[in-house]
Amino acid sequence: MEDPKEILRKIRRLELRTRARVEAAFSGHYRSVFKGRGMNFEEVREYQPGDEVRSIEWNVTARLGEIRGEAFVKKFTEERELSVMLMVDISRSGDFGSVQRSKRELAAEVACVLAFSAIRNNDRVGLLLFSDHVEFYLPPQRGRRHALRIVREILFFEAKGKGTQVASALERINRLLHRRSVVFLFSDFQTPPFAKELGITARRHDLVAMPLSDPREETLPDIGTVRLEDPETGDVLEVATRDRGVRNAFEAAVKVRKEALASELRKAGVDRVSLHTDRDWLPALQTFFKTRERRAGIAL
Repeated sequence: MEDPKEILRKIRRLELRTRARVEAAFSGHYRSVFKGRGMNFEEVREYQPGDEVRSIEWNVTARLGEIRGEAFVKKFTEERELSVMLMVDISRSGDFGSVQRSKRELAAEVACVLAFSAIRNNDRVGLLLFSDHVEFYLPPQRGRRHALRIVREILFFEAKGKGTQVASALERINRLLHRRSVVFLFSDFQTPPFAKELGITARRHDLVAMPLSDPREETLPDIGTVRLEDPETGDVLEVATRDRGVRNAFEAAVKVRKEALASELRKAGVDRVSLHTDRDWLPALQTFFKTRERRAGIAL
């Protein structure tokens, strides 16, 4: 087991490394993208010129309109409190990384960014870790200490399961979260089908998929015959990487799987931020925030 002091040093280094980048890249963007997306009904009032016709409260208008000769509209106030839920796949395949870091370490770094963005805006942030079942749940709370615990759990929690079941994780989220939340789903999506659960979660919450990948999972190098082991099932396969046909078939299969995932996410209306262990995550997050702002009609 790793020394607790070294664990603490790693977490603090990660916090310091991401803090400056968050402040430089996302200052103001987080709030404009996620704040005010929920609205609470407050009261009805008399219709005024310029009000949206869609906001008319027809039941009240029918009751009082005959007496007062006026229409009434629903008045809403912005929902100030926001909950952010980080769902992180900690199955065995997440430990793989052929370049700078593993997929799990990449998830921890980006989750750290999102957690501290939420904390700085006085939002609550929670965590759900899953493999082939839900491994750990931390309810949304505020505060820096809580955010640091989230990062620690992502990095060092020891999963009991080996495989990945996104469907069961989404089912649990749907039972746990009773109010609309922003949900970030980190996974390599090496999982059985989950389209039904994805659609339900996307309707209830603002769900953002964060696919994790490593270059060695997308292309095979020409290095002769190699033994490849599936970290989740333990299956071992000998692959003749010198054979161009084998390499091309591997890349084609990866492409089909990625396109299928992208199609499922589009059907459910879920945004996607692709993260790669060999690339800087900052441009991907910047593009995500800018796209969200443009979609909402917010000037940068």
